[in-house]
Amino acid sequence: MQHNILITSAGKRVALTKYFKETLHRFFPDAKVFTTDMKPEMAPAGYVSDGCFEVPRVTDEKYPELLLDICKKNNVGMIIATIDTELLLLSDLKEVFKKEGIYVMVSDKPFITLCRDKRNTGAFFESNGVRVPTEIDKYHPTFPMFAKPYDGSLSTNLHYIKSADDLTQEILEDPKLLFMEYIDKSIYKEFTVDMYYGKDHRVKCIVPRERIEIRAGEINKGRTAKNEILSFLKDKLGYIEGCVGCICVQLFFHPKTHDMVGIEINPRFGGGYPLSYMAGGNFPELLIREYFMNEKIDYFDSWKDGMLMLRYDDAIYV
Repeated sequence: MQHNILITSAGKRVALTKYFKETLHRFFPDAKVFTTDMKPEMAPAGYVSDGCFEVPRVTDEKYPELLLDICKKNNVGMIIATIDTELLLLSDLKEVFKKEGIYVMVSDKPFITLCRDKRNTGAFFESNGVRVPTEIDKYHPTFPMFAKPYDGSLSTNLHYIKSADDLTQEILEDPKLLFMEYIDKSIYKEFTVDMYYGKDHRVKCIVPRERIEIRAGEINKGRTAKNEILSFLKDKLGYIEGCVGCICVQLFFHPKTHDMVGIEINPRFGGGYPLSYMAGGNFPELLIREYFMNEKIDYFDSWKDGMLMLRYDDAIYV
């Protein structure tokens, strides 16, 4: 059985690549972690991997064939996706790759589809007993309110609308914007929650991390927290049909009223996952044990509470 791992669209995911390497080598010392990127020479993660392969855009019709060829030639047994735009395609390829002994670690297409459209994500949250921001009619608004695109990512095209003066014609006419209740960050705490789902689609680990400071949509300062979010999500999202591997759930938590508000789900490793890993939420190990070693994974919460992450700029020099 092939035990090498391929991380696609690796880009700047240096820490994630390192963590997969160090974890994989504990179980299979000779195994390798490879990466792909459109410009390998410009991808920092490529330099810390065991080899970085050039690929076209995921929308290129040759992409699936090229990806499979890379895997077969390099004894890859598992693919780890890192960006939203490749998830739907990779979900379509799961069975094709599985016949070649390659696990594509993305959830099934219906779940990815609902995660990619925040209108469907909201409906999913509500159907599972998780409150979402109240929708607001943009033509009969109440202020303050918030607007964001239903298919957005990286915290782009977000609008905090404090009064009618902020509600420009451009915002009103944007067909992709959803208008909703504004969740006051001075009252609520914002969390991203890393969750691992096993082959049985049941959650095995939940690591909430408070988003203390954000930069370009990604956590810059954060802290793990063993609080009531664990029991809440284990109860509400303990089983998700078609969900496997790592996902991250974003929500707001009111520490006094205990109100929780679901915002979005990203069915992949989040940019801030390194904090969960360092705290003991080793999802690469769970993937290796479950898929390469065919072990049964039980629920655990033995990770470190209150671990603080302070990110800083670093560089690769070639």
